[in-house]
Amino acid sequence: MNPSTPAGPTGIVLLNLGGPKTLDDVGPFLEALFQDREIIQLPFQKWLGPFIARRRTPKVQQLYQAIGGGSPILHWTELQGRGMVERLDRLSPETAPHKFYVAFRYITPTSEEALLQMKADGVERAVAFTQYQQFSCATTGSSLNELWRAAGRLGLARHFRWSVIDRWPTHPAFIRAMAESVRKGLELFPPEERDQVLLLFSAHSLPLSVINRGDPYPQEVGASVHEVLKAGGFPNPYLLSYQSEVGPVRWLGPSTETVIRNLGAKGIRNVLVVGIAFTSDHIETLSEIDREYGHLAKEVGIERFHRAPAFNDDPLFLDALAQIVLDHLRSGRACSNQYGFRCPGCTNPECRNILNPIAPYLRTPLSAR
Repeated sequence: MNPSTPAGPTGIVLLNLGGPKTLDDVGPFLEALFQDREIIQLPFQKWLGPFIARRRTPKVQQLYQAIGGGSPILHWTELQGRGMVERLDRLSPETAPHKFYVAFRYITPTSEEALLQMKADGVERAVAFTQYQQFSCATTGSSLNELWRAAGRLGLARHFRWSVIDRWPTHPAFIRAMAESVRKGLELFPPEERDQVLLLFSAHSLPLSVINRGDPYPQEVGASVHEVLKAGGFPNPYLLSYQSEVGPVRWLGPSTETVIRNLGAKGIRNVLVVGIAFTSDHIETLSEIDREYGHLAKEVGIERFHRAPAFNDDPLFLDALAQIVLDHLRSGRACSNQYGFRCPGCTNPECRNILNPIAPYLRTPLSAR
């Protein structure tokens, strides 16, 4: 082993917003979401956020009840983390053993829990690994900010040497896995019609206020779509749309729901939805796409409406996760070149930080607005 390599395990923190585990978790989860100004900004947020959460809770509970009573995202994240570190131990014995830790934003396990377990396990070298392929300040950025705040609250701001995998929208291993998911989805259609199936790439939407600050999310989602089409050699027509808008603010479009209505009106009969920004099944795939959009597609005359399978514990995706971390560890870099470049309209002093980074990185100044 390299003498500069820490004796303890390499800790890899898998960052995500998470999802309610039970129906009782739905209300607190929504309240935390609607009070988080790094995600969505509302007038009179301390009052309006809880009000919206309370109004939405019964409906959202019904949606979770229909998919089994809670979100499966922790289940899949743990399986993905386990498969990732098993591969990393074989691929990179010089940084082994590798341990993964889940840090959700609004539900347990939290950043505090992950950090305390890392300390107990003797971790010195740590990697914050976003589970959002495409970077946004509202998703990856807010999760990282909370991770650093949690370390400060626990007195662990200097305890670990950090680097960040802040985005991976065009990583070849991810693109291969996504292209294979599209192929599997196309196999659900008659062979003679597969080349004409409309590929509808769908990503989670964001408030336009986030996008208008200069957030890179839309172009990174577009880059992923471009690379998947190229890697798969798909001759199909395609579109990109956005789903899951909530709250009384304007959101990035076009909405997936509106696109499906328009496709039916235009006589399109075969549609494959591809969750280009999702790494596992959760409410946006199992309920919103499969149930809500599936019913809508039938109503508007789309004869065959399918979804490309989510990665979940697919071995090809576990290979991709391990390869992404391996490439990062071998690079010796603290983050991507783009991470330190703040959005032009950024006014959040916490953005683009790394606690105790393993290498220097350049963070552009905060907007004077």
